[in-house]
Order: sequence, then C-alpha cells, then structure tokens
Amino acid sequence: MIEIDGSFGEGGGQILRTATALAAVKKIPCRVFNIRKGREKPGLQTQHLLGLRALAELCNGKLEGDCLNSTEIEFYPGEITAKNLQVKIDTAGSITLCLQTLVPVALFAKNPVKIFFKGGGTDVPFSPTIDYFRYVFLKILEKMGAKVEINVLKRGFYPSGGGEVEVKVYPSKLKPLNLVERGKFQKILAISVASESLKERKVAERQLSEPRKVFRALKLETEEKIEYAKTESPGSCLCLVAKFENTVLGSDNLGRLGVPAEKIGKECVEKLLEEERSGACLDRYLADQILPYMALAPGKSQVTVSQITEHSKTNLLIIEKFMNGKFEIKENLISWLPR
Repeated sequence: MIEIDGSFGEGGGQILRTATALAAVKKIPCRVFNIRKGREKPGLQTQHLLGLRALAELCNGKLEGDCLNSTEIEFYPGEITAKNLQVKIDTAGSITLCLQTLVPVALFAKNPVKIFFKGGGTDVPFSPTIDYFRYVFLKILEKMGAKVEINVLKRGFYPSGGGEVEVKVYPSKLKPLNLVERGKFQKILAISVASESLKERKVAERQLSEPRKVFRALKLETEEKIEYAKTESPGSCLCLVAKFENTVLGSDNLGRLGVPAEKIGKECVEKLLEEERSGACLDRYLADQILPYMALAPGKSQVTVSQITEHSKTNLLIIEKFMNGKFEIKENLISWLPR
C-alpha cells in the first residue's frame, strides 16, 4: 500500500484526486491521510467524497473512511469496468474537479464510460470552468490520443449548483506529449456566459467588451460565443482561448457580486496576455492537470509551461510514487522520463 500525506506541498484536494486515480489505473491500494489539513474546512468535502465514490464504482474498488470531513481514507482498487455512472451532487461541488479523478481511469476501460452529473457546479470558484475543461484541457488531451465528449445540459453556479452534464470517455491508448513549440497563432475563442436573469443588464456582452478592445487593437482573429442560461443561482463566467498551430492557451474568470462585468473581462484578458508573453505551450493551470497523463503515456513526454506552480510541484511528486519514472525540470521545461 502506498501512503500519501495529504498535507504535503500544496496540500489541497489535487493530492487526493491524483493519488486515487493513479491507484485505480495501476491497481495499487493507497492510504491518504491529513487530507486538506491546512484548509479552512479540512477533510473531504462533498465534491471529493462523491468523486471518490464514483471512482470506486468505476473500478469496483473498496473505500474506507469515505465520509464528510474525513481526513483519512484507504482505497483498494479493483478491475476498471465500463459502465454508466450517475454522480448526484446536491451542492455546488465542482463537476470538473470530479472529472479530474474519473477521466484518467475511464480511459483504461475496455468500452466507453458514460458519466452523468445531476447537480453540482459547472463554473464555480477554485476549479476550472467547464469551458476551460472542454476547450483547453481536452484539446491537449486529444493530442495524446484521448477521446472525451462533454455535453452541458444545464449550467450550475455557486451556491445552489444544479448543473447537468453528460460525459462520454472512450477507451484510448495514450501517446507521449511533445509540446515545446507553439507554432503559428490561429485565432482567439471567447465564450461569455451569464444567467438569464442577467440578460437585461447585458452581462455576457459586457464581459467581452474589454477583451474585444484588446484583440481588435492587436488585430487578432476572434470568434465570440455569447450564452444566457437558465440557472438555479445567478452567475456568469468567461473563458478565453488562444489557439495556436500546436497548442492552446487559456484563461477563465467568474462573475463576482459587486464587481462590474467589464472588470471580469479585463482580468481575464490580462491573464491570457501574461500566459502568451511567457512563450510557453501550456498555461500554468493546465500544467499540473496534464502531468498524470504524461506519466501514463508510454515513452518520454516534454512540455514548456508558463510557470511551475506549487500545484505542479506537488502533483509531480505524488505521481512519481505510483509510476515507474521521474520528472525533470529545466527552467520552464517539464520532462517525464520513464525507467
């Protein structure tokens, strides 16, 4: 059994997601203790708990300690079996964070795995928005040979959640990732979403006003998508994606009470420009998300990243505990070197 201290490094839920997902793929039992020890609300929160239980169902595994606020779990994985999973989330727990646990495992099933989220948040704080997940993360995963389809039936914002999302993960043989050159710039994709109750105030359009000014000044080809959605809680989100010949860079932002929609857009475009100036192929948020897949693919992978965050440093050390190989960091280049 592999023992993981959940307070190690960055100390967040990412440790739990990475450890249990790799344990399931490698069929190695693991124990995670001190889960989210330094957080304001330590231990398992709803999204962690439901993600773990769905994972156990997917791989016919056994969980011990899987209760709300638990700071220690033991996980005994079994055989990964293709099936239809339904994950019911009564809060605004993040759907994309649950998917971080389930997708790497579902890729190793013999047949497609269907996951239906009933409730939960599609676009909530401290997690990737569903548009970032679809148009940035999954685009890079596709380059590795993975096929994942996402259909957003209903948006879910904090605090009520209420999202509905259908996901289909196909069996895939992962290929190494080699991203050190972006290639030519192609276009910007800008997706602005707001609740129907905010339509009269033109929140979705206003979120795009600042990015539009910047992209026009830089004479960049831009594709805009504006959406008003029926939601249980009012909210808004913005996702900006810079498409290059070989890669995509992204930034996202959520509407906040008392903050003008124009400022949300300004913050989002400034983040994207910062990522672009780095010259790297992956933005700082995508870097730690793609690391497990680099280790699961046969052969050497290497990527340039805009910034090596504490999330990334923590994640790569957790991955090395389960996989036969090691990560090497040289400036902004991360390489996976299998043994």
